[in-house]
Amino acid sequence: MSKFSALLVLLLCTMTAWSQGKKNVEKQVMQSLDQKKEKLAEVAHQIWEWAEVGYQEHQSSELLQQTLKDAGFEVKTGVAGIPTAFVATYGKGKPVVGILAEYDALPGVSQAAVPERQVREDQNAGHACGHHLFGTASSGAAIAVKEWLASSGHSGTIRLFGCPAEEGGAGKVYLVREGLFDDVDAVLHWHPSNSNSASARSSLANKSAKFRFYGNASHAAASPWNGRSALDGVEAMNHMVNLLREHMRPESRIHYVITRGGEAPNVVPEFAEVYYYVRHPDMAEVRALFERVVKAAEGAATGTDTRMEYEVIHGIFNVLPNKTLGEVVYSKLQQVGGVSYTAEETAFATQIMKSYKSDGLSPASAMSIAPFEVREKGSGGSTDVGDVSWVVPTAGLSTATWVPGTSAHSWQAVAAGGMSIGHKGMINAAKTLALSAIEIIQNPELATKAKAELLKRRGDNFKYEALLGDRKPPLDYRK
Repeated sequence: MSKFSALLVLLLCTMTAWSQGKKNVEKQVMQSLDQKKEKLAEVAHQIWEWAEVGYQEHQSSELLQQTLKDAGFEVKTGVAGIPTAFVATYGKGKPVVGILAEYDALPGVSQAAVPERQVREDQNAGHACGHHLFGTASSGAAIAVKEWLASSGHSGTIRLFGCPAEEGGAGKVYLVREGLFDDVDAVLHWHPSNSNSASARSSLANKSAKFRFYGNASHAAASPWNGRSALDGVEAMNHMVNLLREHMRPESRIHYVITRGGEAPNVVPEFAEVYYYVRHPDMAEVRALFERVVKAAEGAATGTDTRMEYEVIHGIFNVLPNKTLGEVVYSKLQQVGGVSYTAEETAFATQIMKSYKSDGLSPASAMSIAPFEVREKGSGGSTDVGDVSWVVPTAGLSTATWVPGTSAHSWQAVAAGGMSIGHKGMINAAKTLALSAIEIIQNPELATKAKAELLKRRGDNFKYEALLGDRKPPLDYRK
């Protein structure tokens, strides 16, 4: 045998051994999470039961913190001035891989874990966006990575970020503003969904505020001329904003809800409040459009002889896609696969699908994985992951924790998230996150390449300035 042939044989043997070793690690990680499935399902269901809204997730946050402490993580709580925010860390050295965890519920979407509409009498909120699964899967993934670091002796750090109040509270923005991601090399996240996907896609930037009008109370029949209606101010503002829709870009979105409109029809309302969201794929456009909404509010106050003040509640960037990390996550999702149902779960899914248009989907659709793509322009919803993605390379995925065709923020999402269908998707997400994190730790050049992509996408003159300004976390926005 020639020297060249011998070297080739040695190289092939080395590559085979490395490949086999990698497969063994991945197999062990997935088996470890399968063994933890029951425990993680218990944690997720307990958070589902509590259904705590933004910045009020005290029990949910404490449960996840204790779960991570028991696994050997060092946990810092109350970070960024938020009692329910925390950071759990294990390991040392580079790269530092962060995993995001959410755990807030939505108000007004109470539902039992059954396939027909059934409000829970003991609960006014519900996990209609599946954040009980989000926080638990992320914690499970971090624990699996920690176990691998401990057994392998590999250098690297895994860091779990406990992020409260994603639903309109912009919890992650305060963590970014506090500099908690400054030494992180890559961030991974996921979200419950009705399908499996790991595309690198953007989202809508979003800014919200509560506009409060103050007038003068008076008898609405005996002396209405002495009154100045705060509700008139709100209605005038809403009318002007609705006229504004003709003159804003098609991708823009404005929506509102009147949170206070008065106390009785025979009393001229002296106080009224309306809560606005302004969205667009570009955060610069959100800033400009929001100022036009403010002008409408000011004009409404002038025209109705009332006084107006507003409070910015949250502001979040659009997500900056990262193809480098996205491809890593997608490859791991393909390896883990989709969600398969038992006969009992299929019956549950079939029943719940009768409550909405399923557009040709079936329970078996939960097995499929969407092709990978890069979407530069956001559409649909918004997330405070956006701010994170502009300061550190970020990638995410979604898994089928809900029955195919289910809409987010619906009772159907709450129902599936409270039983085994949600738990199965959660474990798939945990596996994908863990395998992705280990891949990045084993191959630091991935983080380096992802950082170069981030710098190119955001441009040379970027300087992070939160859309919500310097306001403190709105800890009472859900009270």
